[in-house]
Amino acid sequence: MVGMEKDNKKKGRVCVTGGTGFLGSWMIKRLLEDGYSVNTTIRIHPEGKSDISYLTNLAGASERLKIFAADLDRPDGFAAAIKGCVGVFHAAHPLDFEDKETEEIKTKRSITALLGILQACVDSKTVKRVVYTSSVGTTTFNGEIAAGGGLEMIDERSWTDVEFLRSLRVFGGAYIVTKTLTERIALDFAEKNGLDLVTVLPSWIHGPFICPRCPDSVYISMALILGDEKFYQRLVNTSLVHVDDVVRAHIHLFEQPNAKGRYICSAADITINELYEFLSARYSQHKLPTAESLKDLVPFTFPGLSSKKLMETGFKFENGLGEMYDGAIKSCKGIGLL
Repeated sequence: MVGMEKDNKKKGRVCVTGGTGFLGSWMIKRLLEDGYSVNTTIRIHPEGKSDISYLTNLAGASERLKIFAADLDRPDGFAAAIKGCVGVFHAAHPLDFEDKETEEIKTKRSITALLGILQACVDSKTVKRVVYTSSVGTTTFNGEIAAGGGLEMIDERSWTDVEFLRSLRVFGGAYIVTKTLTERIALDFAEKNGLDLVTVLPSWIHGPFICPRCPDSVYISMALILGDEKFYQRLVNTSLVHVDDVVRAHIHLFEQPNAKGRYICSAADITINELYEFLSARYSQHKLPTAESLKDLVPFTFPGLSSKKLMETGFKFENGLGEMYDGAIKSCKGIGLL
């Protein structure tokens, strides 16, 4: 135990932006378990109604977690949380799949906040590396992939064509446009300013959660179990990854001396028919739609996602579909959704 405490002190202090979100909260949990001290930024509810006990009650939080109020609309507010940190995990991002705000507003907010945060990292003189959470969507929407072209796997060399994506009018398109433009600027800023930055490109993040509401990506992944038909189309062809594997990938890449550039993080490519068979066999106690009712949802040919670059650094995925759905179902039951 004494040796363990000694190791914990060597880990240093890191900052996680977006600490109340699905990924951010799980990242704080993992970092504390791994012995890091953590600063996190949260957006304070205007009426002071935020309950963040799910963060403050985490093991190690009372000794090693500090919480700072910061807002993407006021990027100067992040400097205090970053000061003295050896690393920054930038996971905060405006999430608005229903497009209540315009793409332009979301993109401006995301990029302005990013540049403020990265400048604070440069100014700190202590930040050794930034790990930015992007999305695999920044690789998958371009004319070459749409045309087929014999491409078997998508890797980090592929970039989404923003104009092409806009023309498709797909679900969550504005989110992917914002992510694509923000990631490009992050990489460009880092190169011009000598900042060590890597980006993680997760697919659809699934699994358990500690935040008080069901995250959108989990809810949509659970659509067949929850019976929410409007999201079945989103599952026709999908790629999934367990939240803990995504978080572990972030930490692994932060600690890996030779990590550089972009890293796709995805564990499973699956069609709605394959997902239906899996769920029917494993969770027969849940009422699922009939196979007949899904017959019009025809999967299309789409290249797989390659996490080869990530795994070549020594990273191993520890969770499959079973762990993703077991964890998500347990968490959904915990908040009364199931």
